[in-house]
Amino acid sequence: MMGWQALFYKEILRFWKVSFQTVAAPVLTSLLYLLIFGHVMADRVKVYDSVSYAAFLVPGLVMMSVLQNAFANSSSSLIQSKIMGNLVFILLAPLNHWSWFVAYVGSSMVRGLVVGLGVLTVTLFFADLSLVAPVWILVFAFLGAAMLGALGLIAGLWSEKFDQMAAFQNFVIMPMTFLSGVFYSIHSLPPFWQTLSHLNPFFYMIDGFRYGFFGISDVSPWLSLSLVLSAFVIVSGIALSMLKSGYKIRG
Repeated sequence: MMGWQALFYKEILRFWKVSFQTVAAPVLTSLLYLLIFGHVMADRVKVYDSVSYAAFLVPGLVMMSVLQNAFANSSSSLIQSKIMGNLVFILLAPLNHWSWFVAYVGSSMVRGLVVGLGVLTVTLFFADLSLVAPVWILVFAFLGAAMLGALGLIAGLWSEKFDQMAAFQNFVIMPMTFLSGVFYSIHSLPPFWQTLSHLNPFFYMIDGFRYGFFGISDVSPWLSLSLVLSAFVIVSGIALSMLKSGYKIRG
């Protein structure tokens, strides 16, 4: 087994050993969102004429779960290793920055996609979904998971304690996720908030992902793809640069 494969395998085992917490809990949370919002808002909100509000919610909840769990995997792994002191064992291994990146981002993608698949499977019992363009679903799911895995790397490298990590998650990831159109169409927002939403890369991930189910979206899926891909390249470049320099992990 090559170095990056060993680290990748270690990271997979790390979250799978506590799958009740890392996989089952997020699935339950998303199901509660669907049951509560889908029931309360079903008769009050109509986003697309041919799509029920419950069905509209499902892709957003799936993608939200993918993004949040992909970020949580890489960020929590690094900060825990820093604080517990076992990061030194990885530093001693002959691994270059690309090996770290592939292993951490790859394992984050696995966790995010497993949770997303779990959410989709459970919510299918409560909403009727179609698959208009499955390729778009896969593209945005993989690209979104990879980007948040890389962003989690940046957060984990930057943070020196759990408080800093919690601040990054609460003041960056959570607002960007909830203001990305998971529960609504941005066309229902005032002009200022519509403009702000268009600056949020999470919006394009969710909108493009939702297009794969309904063939309807707030913006062109090609525009979403280009912007998400650009964001991924930028975030990955920053993460690789930090890993190469040993930012806050090498004395």
